[in-house]
Amino acid sequence: MSKNDAPQNRMRVSFDLDEVLFVLPETHKTEPELIFPLNKIFRERLRLGTPKLINRMQELGFDVWVYTSSFRSESYIKWLFRFYGIRFNGIVNGTRHLKEVQRNNKTTLPQKLPNRYRISLHIDDESIVCSLGRQYGYRAYQLEAQDDDWAEKIIARAEEIRTLEAETYQN
Repeated sequence: MSKNDAPQNRMRVSFDLDEVLFVLPETHKTEPELIFPLNKIFRERLRLGTPKLINRMQELGFDVWVYTSSFRSESYIKWLFRFYGIRFNGIVNGTRHLKEVQRNNKTTLPQKLPNRYRISLHIDDESIVCSLGRQYGYRAYQLEAQDDDWAEKIIARAEEIRTLEAETYQN
């Protein structure tokens, strides 16, 4: 089993970065910035509650991934989140997506196809990414603007989908 394979009973949930986990302090409540000099290397600010949410989801038995169309390196993403106490189960950035999903396809595929990585729920801010889920066979949750209850809503949606998948698997 490779490091990216999850046991059958662990559902995968992925998060976009920009405007989902990375937000602007002018428009969203954020986690405290990293201490100097880390704050000069990792300038992004995390949405308030991100470390608690990711760690809680993992405690609940979810594999939590990043799926972003940005071209930040996997190591940059991994280290930034490690400084906040988060370790993702997988990371798909724009480079990996182009290499593994788009490959040599003549037709341009959507910027994200979570089901190609056995991701059951993808959290994104872009309505186009969420609406394409129906066409391409993946589930998405659209996160909009500042929402103090965002973490609870995501956990509730993930639990719903896990229950649906368990029922489907049993039948």
